[in-house]
Amino acid sequence: MMDIMAGRSSQKMDSTAIRLVLPSRFGYEKIAMDVAATLAEIMGFSPTRVEDLRTAVSEACINAMEHGNNLNAHNRVELLLVPGRRALKIQVYDCGRGFPIEMRTEPNIAKKLAGEESPRGWGLYLIERLVDRVEFKTVEEAGHVITLTMNLGE
Repeated sequence: MMDIMAGRSSQKMDSTAIRLVLPSRFGYEKIAMDVAATLAEIMGFSPTRVEDLRTAVSEACINAMEHGNNLNAHNRVELLLVPGRRALKIQVYDCGRGFPIEMRTEPNIAKKLAGEESPRGWGLYLIERLVDRVEFKTVEEAGHVITLTMNLGE
């Protein structure tokens, strides 16, 4: 297993940070959802925001498993959850090369409901609407990372 967060090992990890490593198999995203939700609850996020975070983390993990790691169980999805005084930051790492962000499109709800488009393709759309900030980055020799930030009190 390649440690895609190895470059971070030289940085001192916050004592309240949580590192989670998952195989690229559907179903394991539920573990990440539960960990993120529990941490958000501890931090004082409202129940609605906790559910938003659960969905965003699930979508980010599924995208990492499917698109970043091509569902290869030997390629891990790694998460770093960092609680702060005013925000929770979650980084989801995969072994992929990322994608040209300008190529993403907004789902056409009418076409999806009419069966004219695949019912899939909601992940990034949902993530960007459920958290306060989303960043995409390719990490040299390590893969791709999506960073989700959810602010307390918003």
